[in-house]
Amino acid sequence: SRLQSLRYDFYFQKLSKYLALNQFKLLTYQINSFRNKMLSPVVIFTILLICSCMINAQKFTVKTQNEEETIIMDTITYSNFTVEGNFSLNPSPLYLFIHSKDNKLAEPQNAFIVLKNEATTNGIWKSKGSFGVSGVFLGKTTVLLNLQNSNSEILASGEMAVKVVRPKRVIDTVFTSTVATLVSIIYINFGCALNWKEVYSSVKKPIGPAIGFVGQFVFMPLISFGLGRLVFPNDPQMQLGLFFTGISPGGGASNVWVAILNGNIHQSITMTTINTFCAFGMMPLWLFTLGAIIFEEAKLEVPYRQISTYAVALVVPLLIGYLLQRFCKRVSNFFVRILKAFSGLLILFIVIFAIVSNLYLFKIFSWQIIVGGMGLPWLGYILAYVLAKLFKQSKELCLTIAVETGVQNTGIAIFLLRFALPQPEADITTVVPVYVAMMTPVPLMCLVLYQRITARCCASAEKTALLDKDQPVTEQVSNDNLFTLSDKDAV
Repeated sequence: SRLQSLRYDFYFQKLSKYLALNQFKLLTYQINSFRNKMLSPVVIFTILLICSCMINAQKFTVKTQNEEETIIMDTITYSNFTVEGNFSLNPSPLYLFIHSKDNKLAEPQNAFIVLKNEATTNGIWKSKGSFGVSGVFLGKTTVLLNLQNSNSEILASGEMAVKVVRPKRVIDTVFTSTVATLVSIIYINFGCALNWKEVYSSVKKPIGPAIGFVGQFVFMPLISFGLGRLVFPNDPQMQLGLFFTGISPGGGASNVWVAILNGNIHQSITMTTINTFCAFGMMPLWLFTLGAIIFEEAKLEVPYRQISTYAVALVVPLLIGYLLQRFCKRVSNFFVRILKAFSGLLILFIVIFAIVSNLYLFKIFSWQIIVGGMGLPWLGYILAYVLAKLFKQSKELCLTIAVETGVQNTGIAIFLLRFALPQPEADITTVVPVYVAMMTPVPLMCLVLYQRITARCCASAEKTALLDKDQPVTEQVSNDNLFTLSDKDAV
């Protein structure tokens, strides 16, 4: 009947949507032969059931040996794959197309592979092989594997997660060791130059250190949090990079800059020491308040050991310098004389070496990273200086407080990021504290240049004034008057 014919057409159209080309051709003949016999719906149901089994039987799978592969940047890693199926009507060979979701991070070396059936059992289709993926740059992406037949139909798909990480390098170890040694030497210099009576008076009347504490552990965390939310609204990892930099204590470089800028070195070292020990309590406070908003599910452990090591490394060289000041005056005086020159060389070494050893980070610089890297220390300088002025501190102490606030210990920030995040996220977010460290000296260098030019101009003006003051009276008379006096004398 007409109704029964329509039912056949309905079932036939449903089947055609789910069957591959070869199965579809086979079933076309079978169903047409059954249609001519005008079989009942029960028979049609049986046919559908059989077809369903055939559909399930022809299913292919594409699997890789590892669900996630870690690749070192600028190297090639080979991964094994297996393609399996159990429907003999599919043509041989099949084709495997491999591509990456982001070729800027990882790129397949052989994007097209011809597969042949290696199975010896009838009704089984199986093929194995390998493909190479090169690590282009730090990051995470996915490599897709699509199985296709000669008609470009996708029979099955697989995927493999890829992480591209940075190799461990000797230059990083050399840089860390060299900086640690040079910083220890510079702190011996500080110990030799330190006036311990002034340090004691600073602790008795801690107005300066109190202002520095507010700038360091109130202003900087709030600035880093707000700035991170503003410039990295959709990137919580970069927000963490900036926030961890903001909650870190002041760095030892602040003492170096205070010495170069003719600030109050005694107050500077006092504030650095106090803030370093206060970081034991303030860092966890910020990590589990504002930090929880950025990284709610992170289980972070505050690096107490790292901060303790830094505090000891800060105090021990100071004590050595103090002992030299007390018992070896000649050596102590030598260290005091070379303090400023050595400080300047240390800063140049750190900046240049840091840039050279981390050139790969320039590839992911963006305007957001530039704004964040400049904004955190520069806003810290300005707000801390204004706060010190409001409390009517001297110009020298205002400068010292501003430098102590703006210069962060980016080493602790980098350690925190590496501890909290897996690779390659740890290396990627490191770009934030590295760029903060690079942009921190810019206004300070400009200030040093301004001071040198001003000092030279003032010295030149004072020298001219002294020469004018010491001139004899006869030299102040004009040449015309001298000639006139000579004429009168002649008469």
